[in-house]
Amino acid sequence: MGRLEGKAAVVTGGGRGIGRAVCLAFAKEGADVIVNYASQDKPAQEVVEWIGKMGRKAVAVKGNVAIKADVEKIIHTCVDHFGKIDILVNNAGVSKPSMLYKMTEEQWDEVIDIQLKGPFLCTQVASKFMMDRKYGRIINVTSSAGLWGTKGQINYSAAKGGVVALTKSAARELAGYGITVNVIQPGYVSTEMFDRVKSDPKLLEIYTGRILLGRFAEPEEVAPTFVFLASDEANYITGQLICVDGGLGMT
Repeated sequence: MGRLEGKAAVVTGGGRGIGRAVCLAFAKEGADVIVNYASQDKPAQEVVEWIGKMGRKAVAVKGNVAIKADVEKIIHTCVDHFGKIDILVNNAGVSKPSMLYKMTEEQWDEVIDIQLKGPFLCTQVASKFMMDRKYGRIINVTSSAGLWGTKGQINYSAAKGGVVALTKSAARELAGYGITVNVIQPGYVSTEMFDRVKSDPKLLEIYTGRILLGRFAEPEEVAPTFVFLASDEANYITGQLICVDGGLGMT
């Protein structure tokens, strides 16, 4: 029997990268999954098909996490199909890099909306169902940028720093309802967001030089920490930041 047997999960940004790996890891451990995505249908549908082959249920739901009506559709689809929501993973993300002096309001707003307002809205809507059942697992995703700042990504860094504070505040508010709220910092992972870095030998050398283990993570190496925090093994962990970054924070 899997560690998430019978659980119902929502993973935002579940069609690609870390989100896809988390969806598949959850299904492998027995969960049914809502695979949220923003634009590309095919990757999300592939995840749904893979989960079906594992013998679990999955539904792909298109929606922008920065729009409350979309968030309600995503969460309500989980409740309508699976009867409940046990786990929420706020993973959806976007990066619009630019130096401070030339960053547009649109670049600032889009990143803050997706990366910070999104987790707020998803947590707000999902937690109401969790509060009724006195059970829930909410897992947010931050970044090294949110902990130390990043040159050329002041919007992304501000949003990801906000996610840490959001996590801690939500953990305080929801603890009395049996809901845990934690945040994972994955470090540098081989996803589309890092394609430009990986294709540039000089940049790759700079980035890998910051990691004690000397390489980027694969999404599948990060996913087990999400499974752990979503499982009953993590019943007594809340309000915590867990770094899965190959020692990035040590350098």
